[in-house]
Amino acid sequence: MTGSIAGLASLVSYPALLATGLSPVAANVTNTVALVFNGIGATAGSRLELRGQGHRIRRFALLAGMGGACGGALLLAAPGDTFARVVPVLVGGASLMVLLPPRPSTFDAAESHRARTGVVVFAIGVYGGYFGAAAGVLLLALLLALFNETLARINALKNVVMVAPNAVAALAFAVFGPVHWAAVLPLAVGFFIGGRISPAIVRRLPMRPLRIGIGLAGLGLAAKLAWDAWA
Repeated sequence: MTGSIAGLASLVSYPALLATGLSPVAANVTNTVALVFNGIGATAGSRLELRGQGHRIRRFALLAGMGGACGGALLLAAPGDTFARVVPVLVGGASLMVLLPPRPSTFDAAESHRARTGVVVFAIGVYGGYFGAAAGVLLLALLLALFNETLARINALKNVVMVAPNAVAALAFAVFGPVHWAAVLPLAVGFFIGGRISPAIVRRLPMRPLRIGIGLAGLGLAAKLAWDAWA
């Protein structure tokens, strides 16, 4: 539910996988494979909000998927200790984005901004393929700034688009990465159920208190991961 509502599933599931004894890289690739099912569940529950957004889905999913391929390759090529040192920075930055979300604009996406928007979506896809924690909330913030529509409708678009980088990276991890398959199944089931029921909740839930709580928790997690990696 955290993933579908706030784009922050990895701030919960990633440390849970670390707590089982997995290495940072193994926990991340396992988490990414399971996250695909969160997007599938959210898509199934968001058909009402997704009506009329096919053109946006095709464009943004393609760009994010390309970025996800690059991010997944980067993770597999980088040394494991490098990843462990980078993660606290990523988690901390993502958590600050939750606490300080940009204000929605009053205009729809203009043609003059298409190239710049494409670069940003691609970069978010790279980030999502590499780590993924709060990649969804980064995309949500961008989409809210581009489209003057309801949060439920933009959140649904975010959930569908994020399937692309997660799926591309997950495919690479399944073939080349240290996926812990015994953890994938229960995590995937939980992600699917949470994703499926979350659209009905987000239509009614006040988002600001949830973002503040998750953002503060994320900063605490970033501090702990930084201590473990750098101390």
